[in-house]
Amino acid sequence: MLTDEELVQAMARGDQAAFEAFVHRYHAPLQHYLERTLHDPRKAEDLVQEVFVRLLKQLQQQKTPDHIRPWMYRVALNLCRDYWKSLAYRNEQQLTAEPPEAQDIQPSVVEIYERQEARKEIIGALRSLPEVQKEIVILRFFHDLKLQEITEVLQIPLSTTKTHLYSGLRKLKALLGPKAGSLTDTGGGRKENRGKPTKEGTPYV
Repeated sequence: MLTDEELVQAMARGDQAAFEAFVHRYHAPLQHYLERTLHDPRKAEDLVQEVFVRLLKQLQQQKTPDHIRPWMYRVALNLCRDYWKSLAYRNEQQLTAEPPEAQDIQPSVVEIYERQEARKEIIGALRSLPEVQKEIVILRFFHDLKLQEITEVLQIPLSTTKTHLYSGLRKLKALLGPKAGSLTDTGGGRKENRGKPTKEGTPYV
């Protein structure tokens, strides 16, 4: 299987099959990430498409991203931030009178976790974390990004990433007790590593 970098290089040469393979690899992860961030599946889908459009523009300008996976998530996060600053978003909030944190999770996200009660509780507990801690926990455990990649997505120092991850996991453990261990099954952490340091030096819960 071709690596992300090999696919992107082929895309830069105009390889349509490589583009389709890359979209197939990243569409669902980005959709899930944006749904968790926005709580709006339709808007999430719009922004997923915009992420791929921006990648194509980068390649057309011969500006291939050095680290493609964190670049994709950083673009997605920045699109969310731009949307929250937009007039369209403010108008929507005036109609709903609810901030994104207070809205119900849409059905597509609920379906992902409907058979996993512990995971539902984790999603709820995540909303109680400060924004940066929530982003780091989601990227690490739901999307399997390494700490260095998360550092690139959020553009903060590695030491700060580690500190926020550790603090966020401690808060989740206090809220959820043993159920916090379910995080290790949601995309990155492995049960056999629980309680042991990761390669990056931060212990799992």
